Amino acid sequence: MTSPASPYVGRFAPSPSGPLHLGSVVAALASWLDARAHGGRWLVRMEDVDGPRTVPGADQVILAQLAALGMTSDDDVIYQSSRHAVYEAALARLTAMGLIYPCGCTRREIADSAPIHAVSGERPYPGTCRTGLQPGRGPRAWRVRMPAGVHCFEDRWLGRQCQDVAREVGDIVLRRADGQWAYQLAVVIDDADQGVTDIVRGADLLSSTARQQVLGQTLGLPLPRVMHVPLIVDTDGRKLSKQNGAPAVDTQAPLVALQAAWTALGFAPLPDASTAAAFLTQATDAWRLRWHIHPCSA
Repeated sequence: MTSPASPYVGRFAPSPSGPLHLGSVVAALASWLDARAHGGRWLVRMEDVDGPRTVPGADQVILAQLAALGMTSDDDVIYQSSRHAVYEAALARLTAMGLIYPCGCTRREIADSAPIHAVSGERPYPGTCRTGLQPGRGPRAWRVRMPAGVHCFEDRWLGRQCQDVAREVGDIVLRRADGQWAYQLAVVIDDADQGVTDIVRGADLLSSTARQQVLGQTLGLPLPRVMHVPLIVDTDGRKLSKQNGAPAVDTQAPLVALQAAWTALGFAPLPDASTAAAFLTQATDAWRLRWHIHPCSA
């Protein structure tokens, strides 16, 4: 894990597939407050590795929304779409270690051959192509071999978490045949390259953490501490998302949006805050008290 003595570096990494909704603001606010409470740096990274889902101009909308809420990156914004060579180098390292193999399975074939795992809720890849492509099949993706055994980590919000990645998830895809890089590889490499010490994000990404840490360990990278904060759900119990049509947050009333995100994190409203700046100052103090962050570490 990253040393507690390392200078704190946090990040918010939205996908530019549309404007921020309230659920996104919850994650952004939590990560920003944690960085400020520790006296650290807060970075914004655009996770546009999935080209087909990227909406032109959405990155600038997101940055403008964050600025309206009083949150701006402490360094230049990094775009995953400009980092293909870095991901290629990581894939080459894993290939040299004998851990990468081509997979010719379709999603339907995997669905038909692998039941949903009772714990992870995912369909583990059954390892069909581990010993080679089936006759007449070409590669549809490149997978990395996941080691056997249970991987555990301490989540700062949810406590100890464990997952047998090989059994519950299987070998994960790192690159598709169309050249698209998998989020699981890109996020691990980017966090390491940016010196991220702490990841604060939504609980929907909790299930990805073990596989990301296993991949990071395989590459010899430091592992950031993690905190997964509660999700916002709609009236049907679905998490707010761009895919589900969640409305963009109204940054014309920044204090309203910030208070909504703050209470969604389980805190009482801050009625004395009359501006976004005042709110962020008070919220940082309250966050520091809630998580027992010592002033010497801030």
